[in-house]
Amino acid sequence: MATESTGLRESKKQETRQLISDHATRLFMEQGFEQTTIAEIATAARVAKKTVTNYFPRKEDMALDHHEAFTASLAGAVTGRSEGESALSALRREFAAAVEQCNPVAGFAGPDFARMIAESPTLTARLRELHDQREEALAAALADVAPADALPLAPRAAAALLAAAHRLLFQRIQELTLAGEPNDRIAAAVAPEATYVFDLLATGLDNHRPPQV
Repeated sequence: MATESTGLRESKKQETRQLISDHATRLFMEQGFEQTTIAEIATAARVAKKTVTNYFPRKEDMALDHHEAFTASLAGAVTGRSEGESALSALRREFAAAVEQCNPVAGFAGPDFARMIAESPTLTARLRELHDQREEALAAALADVAPADALPLAPRAAAALLAAAHRLLFQRIQELTLAGEPNDRIAAAVAPEATYVFDLLATGLDNHRPPQV
């Protein structure tokens, strides 16, 4: 019974969190991020202002509510790859799957959402910060699998290149979204561009084996 009760509480918390995020994002897209207040979000979600700030200490994370999945995505592809699969191959495979699924973590979020970020200095800065955090997590994952004789800088160097490629492709998806292209056409355009980018990475990283990229 205790386990069931705990599960129900956690489920209710997740529902409340999602409710707040959904209403906040709607208001941000309608009014602008900077123009929307915590009080307005609380009223729309029918919760107290303190409830909003308890769930989201940072206002930006109500809009970028996939931030944890985003920052962990590249490292997760490395740590979860098959035995014998290189980090580069795993990242290429995961990105191709994300494009096929039009995954929001890859940048597919619709024109209204993309415009909301582009028009908000605060959200634009937060997104840059999340890209940086994603690179740091990837560097840590690569360091964990680096051979003993690898240069100390090697994991960070590889992570910088790999994260930069993902940042570029994310921006490309946003660019096409803001231009009014539907997701299927964006995916069709980005897939060969991603192949080109990852081929460039393979040319460089294959000549520098540590840390097994």
